[in-house]
Amino acid sequence: MGLMNQCMMRLALLLFLSVSAVFADEDAFIGVNIGTDLSDMPHPTQVVELLKAQQIRHVRLYNADRGMLLALANTGIQVAVSIPNEQLLGVGQSNSTAANWVSQNVVAHYPATNITAICVGSEVLTSLSNAAPVLVNALKFIHSALVASNLGRQIKVSTPLASSIILDSFPPSQAFFNHSLKPVLVPMLDFLQSTGSYFMLNVYPYYEYMQSNGVIPLDYALFKPLPANKEAVDSNTLLHYTNVFDAIVDAAYFALADLNFTNVPVLVTESGWPSTGDSKEPDATLDNANTYNSNLIKHVLNKTGTPKHPGIAVSTYIYELYNEDTKDGPLSEKNWGLFNANGTPAYILRLTGSGSMLANDTTNQTYCSAKDGADHKMLQAALDWACGPGKVDCSPMLQGQPCYEPDTVAAHATYAFDTYYQMMGKAPEACNFNGVAAVTTTNPSHGLCLFGSGDRNGTFLNGTASAMESNGTSVSSSPHLHYTFSMSHIMLGIAGLSAILF
Repeated sequence: MGLMNQCMMRLALLLFLSVSAVFADEDAFIGVNIGTDLSDMPHPTQVVELLKAQQIRHVRLYNADRGMLLALANTGIQVAVSIPNEQLLGVGQSNSTAANWVSQNVVAHYPATNITAICVGSEVLTSLSNAAPVLVNALKFIHSALVASNLGRQIKVSTPLASSIILDSFPPSQAFFNHSLKPVLVPMLDFLQSTGSYFMLNVYPYYEYMQSNGVIPLDYALFKPLPANKEAVDSNTLLHYTNVFDAIVDAAYFALADLNFTNVPVLVTESGWPSTGDSKEPDATLDNANTYNSNLIKHVLNKTGTPKHPGIAVSTYIYELYNEDTKDGPLSEKNWGLFNANGTPAYILRLTGSGSMLANDTTNQTYCSAKDGADHKMLQAALDWACGPGKVDCSPMLQGQPCYEPDTVAAHATYAFDTYYQMMGKAPEACNFNGVAAVTTTNPSHGLCLFGSGDRNGTFLNGTASAMESNGTSVSSSPHLHYTFSMSHIMLGIAGLSAILF
């Protein structure tokens, strides 16, 4: 019996070391999924500005949108692109189609855009069963195209799978994959192992909790601290589980081992919690979403690992960046985002002490900008009011000053609008200007023209604008700064101010 125990311990150690070796050179990271089912999807440059402001260094796209890939160029942000399910059959049935896809969507952008992974389909085995027979071919064809372009080592190829393919998932040590999927899973795992890629898994403790009919405690799903007697214990391994996330990841590792794959690392491609739900989703709340995502981020970045593999990175992409208001399904489906479409946070993550990444308190990082496509005359009128009755110091926009360029009405209006907005304490109603302005988290600063601070560009924002002469005439040489205190402008100012205040 003692010899058997020693052998088992040595085997366990070897398994641990094999998985550890896979992750030895990798730091745990938190990434974010970027969905696009929004009625007012931000422009790619705005998306990238938000990513940079939040210091998000890893993103997953659900396609290979050219505009997004161009906007992500030269940012250093690591990008996972995706082949949508509707393109999977074509790619999996034709090597040339796969090669064309790689040429157009990867080679054309790399290395300026730091593409590090290609997700071939999404949850194909559970949502697109007719494509399952060609899934492995699609993976191989895409990888072959990368190899032909000398990108086989730099870019990983895999496919995100739903955790529901894992059966009997608790205790984790008893977990195994749905046997009917073996004809696809085994060659797929062979491919992942031979190419050094990841087993991509979508992990949703929210759904596990909702479907458990009260068996799973809410605190266990939310990573909340549990007393020792409330922790879930795997009776076979005696490992203690303090949260659903770790239990699912370890169930995946045990299911992989059941098929004799012990050195394919798990990468969580989706995980999150909805912040709003309908009457049947009482636990889809702002507080629960905040608690889950805040705890998830800390759990991953602290390299806590799982009970089966303590200290081993389980990098994770949060689902998702934006609330998607046009997504089908129950109310919760529209409310998984960390941010609203305008870049304001859906809630403020509790990440004190976890670094600056995704410290999404943008309360002090908001600006007031002229709306794209706003009427030229209305912009000019609002600019005149801001630099006149609005008492904004517009001297930095004079020729030769930091904010003169670009010499356009929209650029000058944005400077004046934001200055007024900052003067008024960032009150949302102070960024309206008869509907031609909007609050944004995109910092409009450029060169030496700085936005968003109380003392900038050598001027003070409080008090009467120094660019105004007491006789009410303009001192600007810019064609856009032609404000005068004519009666019509005073009336415009009163109307504009009324709109702002009321």
